[in-house]
Amino acid sequence: MDQYLPLYHIFYTAAKCGNISRASRELYISQPAVSKAIRKLEESLNTTLFKRNSRGVSLTEDGALLFHHVQDAFSSLDTAEQLLERKHSLGISHLRIGVSAIMCKYVLLPYLQDFIRLYPHVKIAISCQSTYQTLELLQERKVDIGLIGSPNSQKALDFFPVQSIQDTFVASETYLNNLSLRESDPNLFHTATFMMLDEENLSRQFVNDYFKLHDIELKNVLEVSTVDLLIEFAKIGMGAACVIKEFVRPELDNHELMELPLDIRFPSRKVGFAVLKENRELYPVREFLELTLQ
Repeated sequence: MDQYLPLYHIFYTAAKCGNISRASRELYISQPAVSKAIRKLEESLNTTLFKRNSRGVSLTEDGALLFHHVQDAFSSLDTAEQLLERKHSLGISHLRIGVSAIMCKYVLLPYLQDFIRLYPHVKIAISCQSTYQTLELLQERKVDIGLIGSPNSQKALDFFPVQSIQDTFVASETYLNNLSLRESDPNLFHTATFMMLDEENLSRQFVNDYFKLHDIELKNVLEVSTVDLLIEFAKIGMGAACVIKEFVRPELDNHELMELPLDIRFPSRKVGFAVLKENRELYPVREFLELTLQ
């Protein structure tokens, strides 16, 4: 196809102009050269691209189909040239980050703040979704970096851990006091209301697997849509919330919430930034990773 690229450019210009004469002036080549190039392209594609008339030329059905795709291609090239020009003049580039909403709030923001301070002209896009969806977007090359829990498989990925996290259940002291007054059974697994994220959430699955491994069954489970709501519901005494301990450290320190005395301890997990191995050295992925790993 490479040998026909100049022909596509001539075809594209002629289609835009609707006239061979105007196309030749825009291309700075003779009219016969334009006509010859179009005939050669038509022969290579075994079709007719233009209909000739007294006012110039118009596209055939096949010509219109080809023009639609060629126009997209040349438009993409124009956009790329403009982006490169902006990048070289201002250092502007584009960084796409995939992250869950809770990780964005409690882990990503400090790194993002430092990066924006050092690279103010990099355009940043944030896609908020689950870890599973972030991994899919990485594989599909729709995000450049993903902030995720440690992946089970790292064949195509480089993973850079930045923090350890631990799951726990928290509740208000008032809730636990009221629970002890109305329930004679001291087993919290049977009496407490356990508020958790939905079954598709990675943290929920991790906790479920732990309970299954240790033959623990929760009698009362209330599913809540977000971690922020879990924390707020726990504060007002609705039940015990399954949260990341590091994310409720202020509430634990000021005794607004307390950890449930369940005599269990969930294993800690790693969270970090994941990138495709092939993209690790690309700007500005490389710069972001260097900053986060300092």
